[in-house]
Amino acid sequence: MIERALRLAAIVCSLLVVAGWGWFVIDETSAASKNSQAEIAGQAASRTASPDPDAERDREKVNSKVHEWVDDANDVLLRPFSSVGESSSSKWVRRTVPALLALLVYGFGLGLLARVAAGRW
Repeated sequence: MIERALRLAAIVCSLLVVAGWGWFVIDETSAASKNSQAEIAGQAASRTASPDPDAERDREKVNSKVHEWVDDANDVLLRPFSSVGESSSSKWVRRTVPALLALLVYGFGLGLLARVAAGRW
């Protein structure tokens, strides 16, 4: 019984981390495209790494409920690993390194724990 719960937790946590990282990639590539188009048009592109609270609320209005739910769950799942990449100036490093560590711990770690609980070590 405990093995199934651990295996399910491993799968759910891993899927949430992968979905959150995937949406990050989509958002970043979309923003890069818009910034490039604005620069080509001669407009100054915004370079803020973290939006102010008003911009955050606007983003929440634009994103779907599922997207925001995945982002919120991702914030919780990545919190233990966020300090690893926070000194980097790259948003990609700050997001990818914690996501990889989370996949290692949640996916592999919980999966291994499920195997141990099942007696299949």
